[in-house]
Amino acid sequence: MSFNHFLVALATLFATVGVADIAFIFAALTKDNTQAERFAIATRGVTIATAILFVFGLIGNAVLDLFGITIPALRIAGGVLLLLIAIDMVFARHSGASSTTTEEEVEARQRDDIAVFPLAMPLLSGPGAISAMVLLSTGASDGVEYGLIFVALLLIMLAAWVTLLLAIPIQRLLGITGLAVVSRMVGILLAALAVQFLIDGLKSSGLIPGVAA
Repeated sequence: MSFNHFLVALATLFATVGVADIAFIFAALTKDNTQAERFAIATRGVTIATAILFVFGLIGNAVLDLFGITIPALRIAGGVLLLLIAIDMVFARHSGASSTTTEEEVEARQRDDIAVFPLAMPLLSGPGAISAMVLLSTGASDGVEYGLIFVALLLIMLAAWVTLLLAIPIQRLLGITGLAVVSRMVGILLAALAVQFLIDGLKSSGLIPGVAA
């Protein structure tokens, strides 16, 4: 079960962090920067985003207890949010859940350093990724699964860092169609995971008579 949880964490974070989507945005925002500048921006952005998601993964339970939120409620809410992100990915739409909005991109182009905004947040550690980290960490059944979630986070952020460094070559290689195909494939997988979160949340909530977790 631990390995299955690790695979779910990888797939969920891959989609919500938006590894497949960031190449075009980063390339567009840093088209006037040198290679050294892009390296520095990507490294700072990924480091900050990793720290943000790491913190939310650690304090997820404490936040839930503070606001009196139950695990079933989190699973249902997280499932709904992830499903919306998946729908956006499948239909090639963009919302503020897993990427920057149009207004945020306009503001970002006016900044000299985009490492914190919009790269670290909301591009890499947006609402979808934060919700996913809290959802995954609170759903871990033991210390091994809990640790594997953070291993998955580090692997995904490493993949994001490499993608940022190769943003311009990837953009030229895959083109808009290639990246759209990757995004749609991941979106379908994320949709299935989101529905599973919803089913698990409804089962454990007791809202459906005669159905238990």
